[in-house]
Amino acid sequence: MTTFKWMVAVAAMMWGAGAAGGVLASDTKQARSEAKSPASSEGKVNINEATQTELMKLEGVGAGTAKKIIAWREAHGPFKHAHDLEKVPGVGRDVLDKNHGRIAVK
Repeated sequence: MTTFKWMVAVAAMMWGAGAAGGVLASDTKQARSEAKSPASSEGKVNINEATQTELMKLEGVGAGTAKKIIAWREAHGPFKHAHDLEKVPGVGRDVLDKNHGRIAVK
């Protein structure tokens, strides 16, 4: 077999492995970071451990509100119930309604 045919064969095998679900290093890193994330479990956001970025995944929560949630949590301790978010200035009932079933308290 000529060198060119070998190169074509190797390229085809590599392409086939990628299409068949080959694992890339970036996929492995992403999977590990998702597995380590204590704040998100099954699409839920644990408001007691979530980072600012994770809190911003909640509908109606921007950067400023996320910072207020973290500051309140650090000043008063962990939330006991999801509706305790209403104690945070700037977080209203509408945020809880929009995120029903997405907020976890652990």
